[in-house]
Amino acid sequence: MSISEADKKRLLELARSSIRAHLKGESIPSLAGASPLLCEPRGVFVSLHRQGRLRGCIGYLEAVKPLGQSVMEMAAAAAFHDPRFRPLGLEELADLEVEISVLTPMHPLDKVEKIEVGKHGLYIEKGRCRGLLLPQVAVEYRWDRTTFLEQTCCKAGLPPQAWKEPDTRIFTFTADIFSDHPGPDESRK
Repeated sequence: MSISEADKKRLLELARSSIRAHLKGESIPSLAGASPLLCEPRGVFVSLHRQGRLRGCIGYLEAVKPLGQSVMEMAAAAAFHDPRFRPLGLEELADLEVEISVLTPMHPLDKVEKIEVGKHGLYIEKGRCRGLLLPQVAVEYRWDRTTFLEQTCCKAGLPPQAWKEPDTRIFTFTADIFSDHPGPDESRK
């Protein structure tokens, strides 16, 4: 899955415009004239950072809606409906950094040795508990494979060692990650 620079730029603009529209009570941006890629259903997460700190992150695990629409919806959800944070205020928009992770389909994992830290994201489910961590999270925190598995279990509300249990299902995915953050390392979470 290769996303052109033009499509990355458009997706970042759509995310920021969607947040601005919600803040100002305006109409959300139009997808008229969007490239074919933006009309394809894709799984996507939008992460927001402010002053180097996470400010919101929400997404679709699966390809349920066209990519452009999903980015606009998830940008607004990350800004205003991430339960870990208060809703974004207009004064925060100027220094807000937007990061988009376009996901590949999930694949069941048969051997944890196949997990490549920095390449794969993880999704773990056991019973009603589910948790996902994007590929860039393990890199940012300098986790090894075991710590990445344990932290994904914790994100799911499970004990850290739950990944070893036979009824725990583990999936991997990759992501095309890009942001409007200036600098050499745009893969932040």
